Amino acid sequence: MTGYYLIIGLSMLVSWLVSARLKSKFEHYSKVHLRNGMSGKEVAEKMLRDNGIHDVQVISVPGQLTDHYNPVNKTVNLSEGVYMQRNAAAAAVAAHECGHAVQHAVGYSMLQLRSKLVPIVSISSNLMQFVLIAGIVLMSATQTIENPNGNTTVLAIGVAMFAVTTLFAFVTLPVEYDASNRAMKWLKDTGTVTSEEYVGVKDSLTWAARTYLVAALGSLAQLLYWASMLMGRRD
Repeated sequence: MTGYYLIIGLSMLVSWLVSARLKSKFEHYSKVHLRNGMSGKEVAEKMLRDNGIHDVQVISVPGQLTDHYNPVNKTVNLSEGVYMQRNAAAAAVAAHECGHAVQHAVGYSMLQLRSKLVPIVSISSNLMQFVLIAGIVLMSATQTIENPNGNTTVLAIGVAMFAVTTLFAFVTLPVEYDASNRAMKWLKDTGTVTSEEYVGVKDSLTWAARTYLVAALGSLAQLLYWASMLMGRRD
């Protein structure tokens, strides 16, 4: 299991470094005030209108980094800071979340796929660690000279569950990158932000996307470890 803990540790370190960089970027661009004076709420509402979306509500939610789009009740949920602030970082987040609303409105295929995976991923993520541990115990307990790998059925189920969560992480990547691209294009094309402010928007969203990339790669590395154990390549 040493290799697994090494993968976990490395993934956590890289994730922390990227998250710290993202936080630093947002703090920096939070000081770049929008020349048009629009708040995150106003930016979001304008982007929705410009895309012909009139059935989505922009609301404020408590906390930090709690911004998200809810396709069930059609709400763009902005954290208190983003909702009220009038800077490049707030504009980036608000427009990005509206990018998801646009995806929903136009039937973006990857968003639809991610939504379909949510129930399965919810079950898998809650149970897979227990199943994997049980699988390792059973595999070790049933090892014989004739069958050196033991019974791997439960472990295979655990690996399959992990594969589902990894698939979800990779499906999330195009969804997030596409939402950011829609946000940046709209902000630039409409002149909602100046060229200087656009630099901050692009930089902020680029680092935000990297957090999803790191998470997906970390999940893949763990999946490959468990898969190799299943195939008898680990002690």
